[in-house]
Amino acid sequence: MQPEAAQVLALQALGWIAAEDELFPLFLGATGANLGDLRARAADPDFLAAVLDFLLQDDRWVVAFCDAQGQAYTAPQAARAALPGGAVVDWT
Repeated sequence: MQPEAAQVLALQALGWIAAEDELFPLFLGATGANLGDLRARAADPDFLAAVLDFLLQDDRWVVAFCDAQGQAYTAPQAARAALPGGAVVDWT
């Protein structure tokens, strides 16, 4: 996945998270973000990576997001890999 497509998917994830009444407060608490931060950092690839990191914490969230957006269940992980800090670490 190209970084631009990954950013679009992460923005979709942010919108989906914000629309989830039970999940949104968890996201804000986990990231330390507030509404102003969301507006100011929505185009920041590092922040979008954090959005996907949050989403990827729970398979149920991934499935619900992907079902809602018509995405493959592997799309969030592929998008995360295309954003800063998402490269697979080679330990050898």
